[in-house]
Amino acid sequence: MIVRGCWWSEASCGGARCSVAVGVEVLAELGNVGESRGSELWCFGVVGDATYTISRTGVEKMSHLHFFFQDIVSGKRPTAVQIASPNHRYGSNFGDMFMADDPLTVRADRRSKIIGRAQGVYGFASQENVALLMAINYVFTKGKYNGSSITIIGRNPPMQKVREMPIVGGTGLFRFARGYALAHTVWSNPQGDASVEYHVYVHHY
Repeated sequence: MIVRGCWWSEASCGGARCSVAVGVEVLAELGNVGESRGSELWCFGVVGDATYTISRTGVEKMSHLHFFFQDIVSGKRPTAVQIASPNHRYGSNFGDMFMADDPLTVRADRRSKIIGRAQGVYGFASQENVALLMAINYVFTKGKYNGSSITIIGRNPPMQKVREMPIVGGTGLFRFARGYALAHTVWSNPQGDASVEYHVYVHHY
């Protein structure tokens, strides 16, 4: 058993001296590597001769999500459009910004089943090479995670075979989310359209 996160405070409680521990988290390891951990949050205190205890339990899980990000910037109905473009006299895309509402599909084929949308912004953030800043919500619209989302904010150098980006939060079933995403481009064309495979590993309750 591991105990972490104890913060003590003292206050005057109606003339009595009050000592309260807030945020004492007890983690019970469940066994082998890869299994979930039980998590129990205890808050307890003493007011005079009275003692009270409140507990909230939950289980932290890790989910593996696999889908394809379809970024379409060409044609009559693009799913990502340019919203800012600075003076390009230096011969680079540095500063270009795009707003995206890209479909998330179950296979690399963009005509395959759509299970969500990638909604947010990305921009060219490097002056010397190709690297994007991604600030995107991945909103799921089908299956178990319908209505839930994860948020990725990080650096994405698209010329690398595999890119890693952090998960910084989520909603719905992904509240308190943390983890990482691995992105791999499986198809692209000269117009800038691309199909990107994602493997996402996310811890949540």
